[in-house]
Amino acid sequence: MTLTDWPRTAAEPAPETASPAAVSGTTVPVSRTPGTVLDAPEFVSETESGTGTKPSPAKLTGTQKWTAGAIVAAALVLAGIGLYLSFEHVAVFAHEELRFASLGKGQLFAVGVDVGIMVMIAVDLLMAWLKRPISWIRYPVWLLTGATVVLNAASGAPKGRAWELLDYVAAGAHGVVPVLFIMVVELGRTSIDRIVRPDQAERDSIPWLRWVLAPVATARIFRRMRLWGVTSYPEMIRRDQELIAYEQWLKRKYEGDITKASEDELLPMKMAPYGYTVAQALAMPDEQEQAAQEREEEAERRRLDAETRSEVAKAESEAERLRAKGKVEAVRAEVDGQTGQARAHARAQVSAAERAAALEQEALDQAVIAEARAREAEAERKEAQEREAKAEADLRAAELERQAAQKRKEAAEADRIAAAEAQAIETQTIAEAREAAAEANRRAAETERAAAETQRAAAEAARKKAEEERLREVALADAARAKEEAAEAERAAAETRRAAAEIERRAVEAEDVAKLKPRERAVRRVARMILAVGGDADRLPLADIQHELAVTSPGTASEYRQEAAELLAGGYRP
Repeated sequence: MTLTDWPRTAAEPAPETASPAAVSGTTVPVSRTPGTVLDAPEFVSETESGTGTKPSPAKLTGTQKWTAGAIVAAALVLAGIGLYLSFEHVAVFAHEELRFASLGKGQLFAVGVDVGIMVMIAVDLLMAWLKRPISWIRYPVWLLTGATVVLNAASGAPKGRAWELLDYVAAGAHGVVPVLFIMVVELGRTSIDRIVRPDQAERDSIPWLRWVLAPVATARIFRRMRLWGVTSYPEMIRRDQELIAYEQWLKRKYEGDITKASEDELLPMKMAPYGYTVAQALAMPDEQEQAAQEREEEAERRRLDAETRSEVAKAESEAERLRAKGKVEAVRAEVDGQTGQARAHARAQVSAAERAAALEQEALDQAVIAEARAREAEAERKEAQEREAKAEADLRAAELERQAAQKRKEAAEADRIAAAEAQAIETQTIAEAREAAAEANRRAAETERAAAETQRAAAEAARKKAEEERLREVALADAARAKEEAAEAERAAAETRRAAAEIERRAVEAEDVAKLKPRERAVRRVARMILAVGGDADRLPLADIQHELAVTSPGTASEYRQEAAELLAGGYRP
């Protein structure tokens, strides 16, 4: 064994014992060495009651019930005897020495003390029977019983003379029955507790011989057992032996100067007062680093989930914004089209009215001119009538009528032209309005197409979000399934390790009984390793044999493997 190898400890940990202050539920034994550094005394498994740790059957037989009834009757008789013997002595002593005013008050005092003791004892036994024990109620019972013993002993003290040996005996005899009664009550309480709670773990007691030989070290062991809930005395001895062996290994490694060891290597000595084993203390840094890594992974997962939710929310917000913008553009295009149509129609109507008014004014002006010219012609005709004959006047009147007809014809033609121009202007205005409406419709169609594209993008974003949600749910389900499979594999591996440890322990016990030599033990261990890999010796690497048996030579490991194969061929099975 080199100084850097793993230290060999006193004994293997009991498979059913676990430290109450363990950081993790997984316990790794520090060593697999079957030998022991210190042989525990043969009475280390002795319990407080001395009756072993196997629980009795839950139901009593008929004989056991009769026996229990007889014990209860005897205890009641013992209580009655104690009350009878102490009542008179305590009452008289209370009246005469304790300054009670009368004997009756002294008797009431004695009755009160005895009744108080009986009531508290009855409550204690009842609560123990109901599986709800009251631990502190025993102490006032002991205190009142001690007071009764003192009062009884004081009532038998000699008066007016020195104490003699017989006086001490008499004083002690007055306290025998109360003390005996309390012992019977405690025995009954413990019996009731074991009957109603058979599965309760019992705590081993420390042998009195150890208290005598090593009182200080034993007191430390007692304190650690009580503080950290270690009920097995052999387990506590194994932990101490393991810690001593580890400390010696550190001293050998650092040539006697243990202060050179690292903080992690000193953890077993620092954590031992807190109920940690050597293996648990050495595993603490790795377990804490693993816990920190798990916390970091959980924080990273939460951050990624938050980023994903934020991106989805942004996409949804953008889709809503585009959808609202499309609706606004569509309404705006519709309003612009209607407004353009109304404006074009209004402009056409105004233009037609202006042209009609201009034509009407021009016709009026021509009529006024024609009337003025007619008046002038009439004046000239009247003047000509004076110079010419009456026939010339008729001719001129006919000419005037002809000219007036011509003017009417021109005015009608002007009205026709004006009506045609107005109709042409109105047709062009309507065409312009229709073109503007068509442009507005085209813009509205483009707006609707943009809104449809926005809705399609929003639907695509929703589909991608749903797909991401589905993929995340599938990933979470796969992760949960992987965790369950890992837990199941870990449980199967733990069960396999436990079975292997049990086989190893039985084999070590058989080897201890057979008192085999170290080489024979090593060969049998290699045989068990071969069985663990399927029974084929060639499948067991020599490096594993060197590591397990702490040998440096491959040749020695090969010899061990060859002898183990021959041992298995001879029928060896652990």
